[in-house]
Amino acid sequence: MTTVYDVPADALIERTAKELAENPSIEKPSWSTFVKTGAHNERPPEQENWWFIRASSILRRVYLDGPVGIARLKTYYGGKKNRGHKPEKKYPGSGAVIRTILKQLESAGFVEKKPGGRIISPTGRSFLDKLSNEVKQGLVEDMPELKVY
Repeated sequence: MTTVYDVPADALIERTAKELAENPSIEKPSWSTFVKTGAHNERPPEQENWWFIRASSILRRVYLDGPVGIARLKTYYGGKKNRGHKPEKKYPGSGAVIRTILKQLESAGFVEKKPGGRIISPTGRSFLDKLSNEVKQGLVEDMPELKVY
């Protein structure tokens, strides 16, 4: 059985973003075109599908780290802010983006709220494992010299 641990993160996040874009429970809010993803950024994201990429990344984080809360995810998605001649300082990511995505993932049935944070639901676990298997099969087909044991 292939799991999230067995495939590269970037390939899985890209594949999951395509699937989440087709899910009616997960949609970009109207304010997502103007919002920054954290205080450390100067401008909003330029990619059209950044919302779904962030949602798939958060879903993978909940799978790996769960139970996880918004504060821990803000730390993960934060970064260093360029403050001119002063030393750089670490700032957290946007809590509104993370909170909204987690609510959408809950309504889709991929994440559950428990005491201590959010965890991956059985539906979400099987969804990510199925996509991990598809990603692994695609990687094997692209590299025939790679042997899978």
